[in-house]
Amino acid sequence: MPQRNDTAIWSGLFRISAESGQTLQAQIRQAIVAAILDRQIAASMPLPSCRILAEKLGVARGTVVLAFQQLVDQGFLVARERRGHFVNPEVLATPARPQKAPEQANEIDWKARRQIAASDMPPPAKHENWIKSSYPFVYGQFDPALFPTAEWRECNRMALAVLEIRSWASDMVDRDDPLLIEQIQARLLPRRGIFANPDEIIVTLGAQNALYMLATLLMTKGSKVAMEDPGYPDARSIFRLAGAQTLPVPVDQSGIVTSAIPSDAGFVFVTPSHHCPTMVPLSDERRQDLLARANRNNQIIIEDGYDSQLLDEAPQQALKSVDRSGRVVYVGSMSKTLAPGLRLGYIVASADLIAELRALRRFILRHPPANNQRAVALFLSLGHHEALVRRLSSAFEERRKRLVHAISAFLPEWRPTDSAGGTSLWLEGPRGIDARDLAAAAASRSVIIEPGGRFFDQNDKPSRFMRLGISSIALQHIEPGIRELATAAGRRPAAA
Repeated sequence: MPQRNDTAIWSGLFRISAESGQTLQAQIRQAIVAAILDRQIAASMPLPSCRILAEKLGVARGTVVLAFQQLVDQGFLVARERRGHFVNPEVLATPARPQKAPEQANEIDWKARRQIAASDMPPPAKHENWIKSSYPFVYGQFDPALFPTAEWRECNRMALAVLEIRSWASDMVDRDDPLLIEQIQARLLPRRGIFANPDEIIVTLGAQNALYMLATLLMTKGSKVAMEDPGYPDARSIFRLAGAQTLPVPVDQSGIVTSAIPSDAGFVFVTPSHHCPTMVPLSDERRQDLLARANRNNQIIIEDGYDSQLLDEAPQQALKSVDRSGRVVYVGSMSKTLAPGLRLGYIVASADLIAELRALRRFILRHPPANNQRAVALFLSLGHHEALVRRLSSAFEERRKRLVHAISAFLPEWRPTDSAGGTSLWLEGPRGIDARDLAAAAASRSVIIEPGGRFFDQNDKPSRFMRLGISSIALQHIEPGIRELATAAGRRPAAA
């Protein structure tokens, strides 16, 4: 046990970092709780005084005072007059937190025991330090400068009011926040031409959770899913984990080539508003043909509203909006407008299917966190989301035009897909180039790009495609970033 005057050991117990996403007060509380639960502080030993600990940690004395006071309120510490703060003996009376046992030579081979090969699937495109990059051409992340911080805080404060807490704090079992369902029904879906009843909507933890539930409920070994190639890689992996066989279908300037969809496929997965990853919209002729073929071949269409939340110059209605047979299942998300870390999405489908999904979801997670549902519902109801969509749409369109111009000027051999809207640009490079090598070279110059090989069904081959996201990079950094990318590609940037 550390002694009271052993300040070196005390400093070691309370390690805090300015780089942490948590407040200094929260870090101090966590360190003390961990030390108590790990039996590193005896009940008879007083903690350092607030003044001494503040000096050792280099923080304000008030920060330590507040941390100690909250731990007293929570029952971890007791304050004894003129003696200081001590560990509450009642806490030490509970069993100690178990220590990790040393590794044994005969460990269980969990990989051999697994029934699905999740770890064998292609890894996600993770850029954990993208926010520290000078030129983050990443997809699916947010821009801190555009995030509606004040509005989001307002809605979270409102959700923490006493009456609101009474609405969401209880276990809803398999239900969703009725206000959020109402707002999705009235604010989000009509923009896509979809008009649904409340019993035709279920809230999910993002689009991926929605796809996983659909695959778990509807697919099995032997199921066949026709997919765009290139296409959404995580959807492909999800379907394969369910035992399904994915059938690649080519994509051209009009979207998925519907005439190439196998008639024996039981499912067709499409991103018709903005194809993932080329961003081309599915033409009206192909839309009609897709629906007709699905009716004729008794296929279920899973429609992912990929990058459809923003305002387009020529918006298209969702396939779901013109479906009269009930065989189109629509998957939506708020990740591209509000924040990807929020993890809220939804499924719109026939009431019978939604009822089955609710029954399944109850065994997976019961329901998405109700406090988050209420905060998002308030955000929608107060018009904050509408205002945000307008602001993002304007900013992203300006960025897209700036990016297209910079590509033309500094990387003319790279051909972008000619498609407006969305939050990314898909490019095809010259023959012989491998975008993975370019990505590595660009990263050394603080430029983050996404090689396009992962989007193809055969993703183990060199690819000359790449995707550049615009949601996270500031307008003024786009041209310098492309200049650096051109240098990484071996080109000598032209003079400004």
